Amino acid sequence: MTSAAAHRPPLAAGWLASAPPVLTLAQRHWLFRPGALTAAALEIGQVRLRVLAEYADGAPADEAHAMRIAPGAPVWVREVLMSVDGIDSVPARSLTPLRASHGAWQGMRRLLTRPLADMLYHDSTVIRSPFACRRLASPVPFHATAAGALAANGRRCDAERVWARRSVFWRQGQPLLVAECFLPDFWRLVAGRAAPSPLPHQRTPR
Repeated sequence: MTSAAAHRPPLAAGWLASAPPVLTLAQRHWLFRPGALTAAALEIGQVRLRVLAEYADGAPADEAHAMRIAPGAPVWVREVLMSVDGIDSVPARSLTPLRASHGAWQGMRRLLTRPLADMLYHDSTVIRSPFACRRLASPVPFHATAAGALAANGRRCDAERVWARRSVFWRQGQPLLVAECFLPDFWRLVAGRAAPSPLPHQRTPR
């Protein structure tokens, strides 16, 4: 994958390439903020990552579409939950073709509780696609991750009100899809705070 077009994944149904008018200014900022999310969260408070699950699976159609792979193709999945000052704030779901998890993206299997940023932003060959965002709904694979995090905090019915973003990182022609969503308590944490300064981390095609 060498052309700019190759790094702009096709939008699956429901995903938006730009912020819809319904979003607040804070939501627009965080859903489309470039750079490492963990670095920005550290400006808010103490950040901790918990690994929820790591497993091999078949790629759901929604995510396969974004990675330009066949639905059902074997992938490696990693799901984590970021807390800020002890408050569960941002679930994240990452996946890459299973073969790539032993090759271009093998570092994904060794992260433990370290953020993906540790292997994404120190390699000048890594290219990140533009963001897409959407309100989560049950057909989206990431919905179950968010719903599980909400249920653990007594918010069983809020998943459909959660906004998520995702982008695809490319290394050696191999995709790594990263989706993140912001739980209701995250917006309470950042309410009234100035938005962190964007970091010069994102490398996207012109």
